[in-house]
Amino acid sequence: MRLSYGVTGFYNDKEPPQMDQKNFKQLCYRFAAQNHGKLVDIHTHYPANFYDAQLEMTDTLIYILLNKHYPYLASASTVEFGNIHFIDNSILAEYFSPFYQVLNTNELNTTVDSTILKKTELNDAELKQIVYWKPETVGQIIFNHWD
Repeated sequence: MRLSYGVTGFYNDKEPPQMDQKNFKQLCYRFAAQNHGKLVDIHTHYPANFYDAQLEMTDTLIYILLNKHYPYLASASTVEFGNIHFIDNSILAEYFSPFYQVLNTNELNTTVDSTILKKTELNDAELKQIVYWKPETVGQIIFNHWD
């Protein structure tokens, strides 16, 4: 997976694109309704570089994460500051794949190393944040709470 300029939420002069928060919220409502679930809450707060929708699905909480700058979507069972446990959900992937690039746990849990970083389009500001925060996986870069 190629990490695009500004995916971390940090950038130099050129601001990265913004994902449509309203559209994401509508899709999450529809997904929950079609799957006998309930949208509990959507967080769009700083310092996270992603939107996260919390859904209650058959007595289980699931989180849908969307990067604020690129159409990268993932699901998780836990979303806490510095701790996101990514999961694969085939129903969710099927529903959201026409709208976003749904990332699986293999992609998200890929270890960050110099080879991965050389293949990115990340800017200097992002690379400095990576040195500071020391993310271990690609998922920790795409979905982070850095400030």
